Amino acid sequence: MWLMLFINITCGIAIISVASPLAQESVGFTAGAAATLVGILGAFNGLGRIGWASFSDYIGRPNTYTIFFSIQLIAFPLLPYLKEPFIFFSIVMAIIYTCYGGGFASIPAYIGDLFGTKQLGAIHGYILTAWAAAGLAGPLFSSFIRDITGNYTQSLMVFSGLFFIAFIISLLIRKDIQQLREKKTYLLLPLSQPDLNLNLTESQSKR
Repeated sequence: MWLMLFINITCGIAIISVASPLAQESVGFTAGAAATLVGILGAFNGLGRIGWASFSDYIGRPNTYTIFFSIQLIAFPLLPYLKEPFIFFSIVMAIIYTCYGGGFASIPAYIGDLFGTKQLGAIHGYILTAWAAAGLAGPLFSSFIRDITGNYTQSLMVFSGLFFIAFIISLLIRKDIQQLREKKTYLLLPLSQPDLNLNLTESQSKR
């Protein structure tokens, strides 16, 4: 889970930090249009936190994160090629922003699903170290690749590869979830067995 959040935030913060120059250099936005786009995209970040977190209550957190990574591993490498009309670039960026916000907002509920709420604060604090690490790694890596290649295309391709890794992890973690559920069920069985025996004894004594 830590690695999934790290990848999602690394790529998300990277795209946020270069949204304006990416729109100008790769797609052809003017400086004013790019600044306006960045401002609008901030709203989609917030909407994603509310919308995806709410939607995850219906489809489950594992499915939600699998969808996040599926969308972004396709969307990131497409960005430099969405030049005409500009609205396509804007729509894809908006979708990416919602996934970034939704991935961040859904983590506490995901932790609760896996481990319960007793240690939620401690586990959430540990998981949030991924956010701190990603806040450094994402922008630095994106700028490093930009300086070497002269564009953002290669870094977006690398980020797409990272999303593929996160996608695989989101599938593998389902096995851990199933094992945890089976363990919880097994631990509850001994607690329910005495009650069953007690009921049988009472029934027999009444006869």
